[in-house]
Amino acid sequence: MKRALMYFLSGTVLSFLLNYFLLGSQGWKLDLYYGFSFGAAWGIAYFLDDVRFSLAKKFLISFAAMAVLVEAGILIFSLELAVPSILKFSTVFVAYYLIASFRANKSLRK
Repeated sequence: MKRALMYFLSGTVLSFLLNYFLLGSQGWKLDLYYGFSFGAAWGIAYFLDDVRFSLAKKFLISFAAMAVLVEAGILIFSLELAVPSILKFSTVFVAYYLIASFRANKSLRK
């Protein structure tokens, strides 16, 4: 759990800094929101990379996280600004498991 939290925090900070300073800021609040979705994807993907979670449970948890991100984005910003957070989340989530699939044990934890 500590490592998942570390991935979440480092992913959030790294994404925020990249968006804010290098890729053209759309405002620090929106950049922080997108950074949060990026970090959440890494943290949740790492947390779910365990044999005790079935594939169906991994999908349900990731879809629930995306729903929370969209609802928070709609409340704070608008639907048009909330949708890119889902694209970032799902891209990072899929990339994590794609990278893991190339390993013999199919996990990035070990």
